[in-house]
Amino acid sequence: MPADLVHLVRHGEVFNPDRVLYGRLPGFGLSELGHRMAAMAAVSFADRPVTALVASPLQRTRESAAPWAARFGLEPRIDERLIEPANRFEGTNVRRGLRDPRNWPYLVGPWRPTWGEAFTSIRTRMMAAVAQAYAETDGGDAVLVTHQLPIWMVARTVARKPLAHDPRTRRCALSSITTLAWRDGAFVEVDYQEPAAELLAQSIDLGAV
Repeated sequence: MPADLVHLVRHGEVFNPDRVLYGRLPGFGLSELGHRMAAMAAVSFADRPVTALVASPLQRTRESAAPWAARFGLEPRIDERLIEPANRFEGTNVRRGLRDPRNWPYLVGPWRPTWGEAFTSIRTRMMAAVAQAYAETDGGDAVLVTHQLPIWMVARTVARKPLAHDPRTRRCALSSITTLAWRDGAFVEVDYQEPAAELLAQSIDLGAV
C-alpha cells in the first residue's frame, strides 16, 4: 500500500546575517527562529500518521527534519534529489550582484534560468523523489523536507502550469507544507499550510531564491 499523502515541507529560517544567497554552501543552519518554525510545522501534524521522513542533505533541511524525527520516531532518509538547485550567485548578495555587469550574461534567460539549474531538471528529480516516497511508504503519510524552488516546481507541475515564473510570486513560505495526493493516475495538490505564519513577520532571512 502506498502513502496516503505526500507533504513537501520547506525548511525554517536560516541564520544569514549577511543576507547572501547560500544555495548549497555548507555552514548555513537554522536560526533560533528557524528552529521554532520547524518545530511548529511538526507539531501541526500531531494528528497525522506520518510514517516516512525524507530530507535534502543540506544542514538547514536536516535541522528542519529533526522535530519530525523526534515527534514520530523516524530516522530521516537523505535524498540528494531534494537538494537546493545550484546557483551562480552562491555566496553573494544578490541585489549587489545584479548590478555587476560581469553577471549580466547569466540573466539573459530567466525562463530557464541561465543562472542555475534548469527548471525542467529540478522538476524531473523532484517528481521522481515524490513518486518514490509515495510508492515506498507503506501506508500513512510521507514528509519530504526540502527547499522553496524545488517545492514550487512540484506545485506548478501538478497544477499543469508553466515552470517559468517570477520568484516574487512563489507561494512557499518558511516551514510551509504543500500536500499532494495521488488521484486518477496523477499527483494533485490538496492542501497548503503555513504553521509558522505568526513567526514570518519576525524573519530576517527569507531563504534562497
